[in-house]
Amino acid sequence: MRDFRPSNPADGAAIAALLASAGLHPVARPDVERWKYWQPYGDWPGARSYVLTDDGEVIAHGAVIPAVAAQGSRRTTIIQVVDWAARADAAGAGVALMKRLVRLADAALAVGGSSQTRQILPYLGFAPVAQVTVYVRPLRPRIFGSGGFRAPWRSLPRFVRSLLWTLSAPRGQGAAFGVRRVTADTVADLRPTLPAPYPDLTILERSEAALRHALACPLVPMELYAVERSGRVQGYFLIAIAGRQARLVDCWSASRDAADWRGLIQCAVRQAREHAEVAELAAWASDALLAECLARCGFHARDKQPVSLKMPSGSAPPGTLRVQMLDTDAPYLDPRGDFLWT
Repeated sequence: MRDFRPSNPADGAAIAALLASAGLHPVARPDVERWKYWQPYGDWPGARSYVLTDDGEVIAHGAVIPAVAAQGSRRTTIIQVVDWAARADAAGAGVALMKRLVRLADAALAVGGSSQTRQILPYLGFAPVAQVTVYVRPLRPRIFGSGGFRAPWRSLPRFVRSLLWTLSAPRGQGAAFGVRRVTADTVADLRPTLPAPYPDLTILERSEAALRHALACPLVPMELYAVERSGRVQGYFLIAIAGRQARLVDCWSASRDAADWRGLIQCAVRQAREHAEVAELAAWASDALLAECLARCGFHARDKQPVSLKMPSGSAPPGTLRVQMLDTDAPYLDPRGDFLWT
């Protein structure tokens, strides 16, 4: 008898075993599972981890990252499903679980995914609406291996590319801006500068609770900064330090001036460079303004990932949808930063 229900800490070992069998490389630590699945998340009323069981045995699992999409005055609850896996011998369990999960909100978001996932999504009602471009900027002309510094001649092409990109990256931008570290206790300082939709841009809202949840991540250290100019907070950025790679997890400027956005990005570059072990800073962009600013700040496009949505019946998809790493599990995947783009 199959049953769909919220998971609980007693399911932790079974969920970890299921994810491992699917090749998802879970971090099977109680603190990580508690943060990802069972710690309260802002105004989200439901659970964030669900299982499908057969006679009490876990055969499929999926977790949700909740958000609210804002398009003009319209607000739509939306979820991104992560850690989605099913037992290979449980026919249809993964699809059955996903069909139940997408009913938890008005809409569902999917970014990237394996080739198998991308094949399944259209059958579940997902349609492509955008793409996310992965950008990277080297911070130091060095190549690191798993054992530390890797001699350049062993990876000469990558070393030369990293060196050229580092030397050609613009410097000095953002000098007019200051940054101030924001803690979980002072997140309210950012309230006036949290993302708001434009007529031509749909955003996924940020809440103080969501930012506090990110700062509590037990997998990778997260650092939140207010960007100030003339004594006033103008924006913010959130970076994750995943071993040798820093990630610009989220950012926003209250100004639509491209120069202000470039200043914010350069502030993030400076803060990431403060970590001596970090070799590069990665970022995502799905809107033209951020993409152009990243390119002008010395970032290079390295990959593209499709963005798909399952919308309510009869609803028109958004125009330009802004997606950041914070809307997915990208901030804490590969927490050691073993994979570098440069």
